[in-house]
Amino acid sequence: MSFIDSNNCPNRHDWRAEFKRLEGAYAPATIKSYYTDVRIFAEWCDARGLEALPAAAETVCDFLEHQGVSLCPSSVRRRLYAIRKVHRLLNLPDPTNHENVNLALRRVRRAKLGRPKQAKGMTRAHLQRCLEVQRDTPWGLRNRAMLSLGYDLLTRRSELVALMTGDIELRGDGTLRAIIRRSKTDPFGMGRIGFTSRRSAELVGEWLAWRGDRIDPLFCGIYQGKPINRSLETTKVKLIIKEAVAAAGLPPEEVAAFSGHSLRVGAAQDLLCAGFDTAAIMRAGGWKSANVLARYLEYAEHNVWA
Repeated sequence: MSFIDSNNCPNRHDWRAEFKRLEGAYAPATIKSYYTDVRIFAEWCDARGLEALPAAAETVCDFLEHQGVSLCPSSVRRRLYAIRKVHRLLNLPDPTNHENVNLALRRVRRAKLGRPKQAKGMTRAHLQRCLEVQRDTPWGLRNRAMLSLGYDLLTRRSELVALMTGDIELRGDGTLRAIIRRSKTDPFGMGRIGFTSRRSAELVGEWLAWRGDRIDPLFCGIYQGKPINRSLETTKVKLIIKEAVAAAGLPPEEVAAFSGHSLRVGAAQDLLCAGFDTAAIMRAGGWKSANVLARYLEYAEHNVWA
């Protein structure tokens, strides 16, 4: 039984309708990923005449190994999680708990041994160059403030664009105190507190002086030279970073290595090189796991023997 179009066959499991139950419980990006992965699994089963819901463990194994040819292990693992989720939503027997599925995933991982790809860090040296090349325009004011603040707070791009004007306050020492209210590892919005340099406080102040006080998002869009009361898309952060490093004169191969995660990566690496311990870096960036932090720090140019 496949389920490419549940509207044409009332006996098929309507997994798309069940996905609505995830709204509010998971981030929209997570729901979108699950939806896409289940659709790909469904189409793969349909093309081979295999039953997708419920799926046999052997079907899941074959699918994972097929996907492992072209995808990285983390993407294959994400598709496995999506298959598990849709079976549980529909209250169907879960094939993903079978030991053969675990072995199939391990084969995928061992077939592609290698270091995980990581965004190039926007370290302090890169950041300074990127700030210097921003033009004295409304866009330049905003981008300077975004880059500096994102670095100081070690934000993910989703956290950066989600900041509201009321989430920051000026401290007596000329720095900012900010609350990051929700993140990838904080789905229930407990929030974390971050602090900035005086540089970021000054750049954010310059941006707010131009933007005015009638805008809710800290960093908003600009249309025809005027601010609009709407948050930026997460993709805009990646674009701003890439445009900044390109304008700073970095070669194309280096520009390609930067991403929306580069501010967080670079700041963590700089903190390590500055001598801060693991607990301090985890506190600054909101990490819950030292193992995850270790992957961020792996490429830091930090020689303990120097």
